[in-house]
Amino acid sequence: MRQLLARYAHWLHTRWPAGRVEALPEVQPDGSTAVPGLYVAGDLSGVPLLKLAADGGARVARRVHALRGSSGAREGQVDLAIVGASVAGVSAALEARKLGLSYVLVESSEPFSTIVNFPARKPIFLYPTEFEPAGELRLSADVKEALVDELREQALGLDLRPGRAERVERVEGGLEVVLADGERVRARAVLVAIGRSGEFRKLGAPGEELGHVFNRLHDPAEYAGQRALVVGGGDTALETALALAQAGARVTLSYRGAEFARAKPENVAALRARSDIEVLLGSNVERIDVGAAQLREASGALRRVEAQVVFTMLGRAAPLEFFRRSGVPIRGEWRTSTKLSFAAFLAFCVALYLWKADKFKSFVGFPYNVGAALGRTFESANDPASLLGTLAITLNEPGFYYSFAYCVCVTLFGFERIVKRPTPYVRLQTLTLMAVQVVPLFLLPYVLLPLAGHNGLFDEGLARSVADELFPAANYGHGREYWRSFGFILAWPLFFWNVFTSEPLWGWLAISLVQTFVVIPLIVWRWGKGAYCGWICSCGALAETLGDRQRSKMPHGPAWNRLNLVGQVALALTFLIFVLRAVSWAAPESALGRAVASAAGALTASYYYVVDLGLAGIVGVGFYFWFSGRVWCRFACPLAALMHVYARFSRFRILADKKKCISCNVCTSVCHQGIDVMAFANKGQPMADPECVRCSACVQMCPTGVLEFGAVDPTSGRELGRDRLSAKLPK
Repeated sequence: MRQLLARYAHWLHTRWPAGRVEALPEVQPDGSTAVPGLYVAGDLSGVPLLKLAADGGARVARRVHALRGSSGAREGQVDLAIVGASVAGVSAALEARKLGLSYVLVESSEPFSTIVNFPARKPIFLYPTEFEPAGELRLSADVKEALVDELREQALGLDLRPGRAERVERVEGGLEVVLADGERVRARAVLVAIGRSGEFRKLGAPGEELGHVFNRLHDPAEYAGQRALVVGGGDTALETALALAQAGARVTLSYRGAEFARAKPENVAALRARSDIEVLLGSNVERIDVGAAQLREASGALRRVEAQVVFTMLGRAAPLEFFRRSGVPIRGEWRTSTKLSFAAFLAFCVALYLWKADKFKSFVGFPYNVGAALGRTFESANDPASLLGTLAITLNEPGFYYSFAYCVCVTLFGFERIVKRPTPYVRLQTLTLMAVQVVPLFLLPYVLLPLAGHNGLFDEGLARSVADELFPAANYGHGREYWRSFGFILAWPLFFWNVFTSEPLWGWLAISLVQTFVVIPLIVWRWGKGAYCGWICSCGALAETLGDRQRSKMPHGPAWNRLNLVGQVALALTFLIFVLRAVSWAAPESALGRAVASAAGALTASYYYVVDLGLAGIVGVGFYFWFSGRVWCRFACPLAALMHVYARFSRFRILADKKKCISCNVCTSVCHQGIDVMAFANKGQPMADPECVRCSACVQMCPTGVLEFGAVDPTSGRELGRDRLSAKLPK
């Protein structure tokens, strides 16, 4: 049984790529940070594209010029201090000079050092192809050496101050860049354009400090005829191994992973095509000696590999300490203030949802006296058949205020989302979510159905029979349980009350059966799970509107992918409760039926407090601003858990043009379902993770236009077509 469950978990969730998102400083789209006057451009803004770096640097200079006013910089202060003579930094300096801004360009090594240190003759891809960056800096060369010459020529005449920046400090009237030698550069504004030039990542193995161990390759020809060990599994490591082999070195490539999950397919194919490169997957470097290295193989055995030169191509860690010292928050990092605000908001959500569940009625007056006050003010409010009279009763329900606030959030933040992401897909999706939330999930249960009931619509004939089945009589509120109309939109087992009843409601049972096991499987098969989660569900409505700003906060990684299985546990509980209910309905008067009914009632109450109130309400909303708005949807929603199973047979996929993928990881970082989209994209594979909610963020925000919605044959993998609406998204 345990083995069967493990296979099921692998088939559904744990088989998918689970790459993490690199920690970077929190930077707004315009380059600004939480420190007023401090900007970031280039790689550290999240997209490692030379054209976008040039564009970002020039736009920061323009922003500083626009904010300068007539007074300009104070005495001893420049308008703009630029840290790093990178593409972004030089672009900003050129634009500052053009605009008449005083500036200082600080560089610790040499201009364009990152590009200078590329391997010899490395091809350069200038994406987006048709994009022309702001400012004067232009890029056209497609090989490293030619590009360096082109950039150096354009940078001639710029004032360059050698120095290594340690931090940026706030001072009266502006900022100060503190250099390692103790000097300070005062400026009205500071642009940090140092790229991801932090320390090279370490192996943590003895001997990696030896003189024949390097973390970058300049000219492969220097190592012709030598035995070389390359460590790493990314594109840089594979390109290093290939370049060395082509230059005549005898190469061994060691990578700790079981496959090259992050490298481009072209590099992997080129590696496999060479029989002169020994590839050791699942291996780890234990120690490095002069002339050799000790590796621990996947089998656990030790192996000695001859190596006259070793390249540890593990990449660089972003210079996060610089930003911490400068007061710039790091994406995903929790400070003391973060923890306190999270605890306070979670406590607020506990109180809010207990109030919504009517648990404070005995000692909280609001809103239970609102209806009576309305009746004393307006005569018509005493007649339930009037609109005001219906509202007078509705206004006594806490759920009305919660739903009203929910609608306001969805509507206001929905319009903000449309403005922020002005694409046809986002516009139509957001307007649909707003309409569904406002009409069937708010006006229908709280106003339209009660008003119709008080005006006699459900008093006789077929209408009464239908109402008795769908909205049973009640001794509270409007006299009928109109709240059950949520079930028209929120299918079982997300909305479970219409099925988990002591007496069967056959109408709702039929509706739930058709919704959950006919309609939803069909739309998931055709359009993917997101056709419901991203276009209909109220949880998705709030997540795509209020939660749009928080989407990059969803945690990624293998452990979080395993946590997806919590929803399968919730789903299993809903089926167990339903079976117990069905048994109790079949033999209501028997001893077995009464015992089962009692057990079902206790389990339903526990499920309500733990899953519906606790996870869906308190955790789902309480975690919003710290873990993204899709915590409930991803990890614990039982309906989503069922749709994950359906989605394994769906035609829907996100399709990728692998030739355009630059492995920037933007698509993964904006996925608020924790999907490693980039792992699919850089291989050109259709994205098949069933967690996808079709929000379009990865498609829209991909800087090179790699992704599109589409369909494939689930059995053969043959592409069936591309979504016309997503094709209109800007690339």
